[in-house]
Amino acid sequence: MDLAYIPSPSDGVWHLGPLPLRGYALAILLGIFVAIWLGGRRWIERGGRAGTVADIAIWAVPFGLVGGRLYHVVTTPEPYFGEGGDWVKAFEIWEGGLGIWGAIAMGALGVWIGCRRRGIAMPPYADAVAPGIALAQALGRWGNWFNQELYGKQTDVPWAVEIDAEHSVTGTAETFHPTFLYESLWCIGVALLVIWADRRFRLGHGRAFALYVAGYTAGRGWIEYMRVDEAHDVLGLRLNVWTSILVFAAAVVYIVVSAKKRPGREEVVEPGAADGEPGDGGSAKSDDAQDSAKADEPGDAAETGPEPEPAVAAEAKTAGDPPTGERGRHT
Repeated sequence: MDLAYIPSPSDGVWHLGPLPLRGYALAILLGIFVAIWLGGRRWIERGGRAGTVADIAIWAVPFGLVGGRLYHVVTTPEPYFGEGGDWVKAFEIWEGGLGIWGAIAMGALGVWIGCRRRGIAMPPYADAVAPGIALAQALGRWGNWFNQELYGKQTDVPWAVEIDAEHSVTGTAETFHPTFLYESLWCIGVALLVIWADRRFRLGHGRAFALYVAGYTAGRGWIEYMRVDEAHDVLGLRLNVWTSILVFAAAVVYIVVSAKKRPGREEVVEPGAADGEPGDGGSAKSDDAQDSAKADEPGDAAETGPEPEPAVAAEAKTAGDPPTGERGRHT
């Protein structure tokens, strides 16, 4: 008898009248919110304007969702296009099934489009949002808990997750390794690692993002190996394990090569941001410029010194005549 385990939700959907609230979708939305919030703060710290991260996210998020779903459907086509499959279910994203590899690839395309429209370089933006993406994944993985999916091998450890019979690979209610929890905790660790390394080594030119990629894939490889859901194997390893290995190697190579070719961090990440008010992207005058503007305003002559004498008065003095003011004011 299991003395302790993580219970699964009895239902992953709640209804507010006709409106369904799905735990899977809420977990993803919460992750997106955290990623934009943290990314925005880090972007401002690096010299960018407030609102830029959110504006570019308008492009990145939908591209990422489409890419994540496409990757899942392409690599697992049987439930949709195989025998007895239903292609309509390929659009039911709330039922689960988002491939992180496709989400990052297509999301990067959305970022590229958004950055071009804002006139900024993509690498510093990626560095700013990297830990936020890791936290978004940490939160999003709890959507798998609501759907009772993507768990590991059977186990009786105290932190095992209970899976109902209708979702269990054995057909009976059992306890399994909670790989969603392992990956969630790993992603939190990756986010903290990137934040620390970025401050310690002033990572730039895309290296903070590459560190996130390397850190995530290092953990995803062994976590993926624990899962028992159906997946395509290549040379005895699950497809996602191979993907993790290749992407990890590419990220490490990028860090090494980039550090040699472009050391340090970008001095300017968003043109014109240094001229704006802190965080609002607007224009602001420097203290000297404001003082100069005040000096030009009417009524400030006493503070800026006496006005030069008119040419007429100067000529009168030269000729020995009394000043113009003594002879009467001319209009």
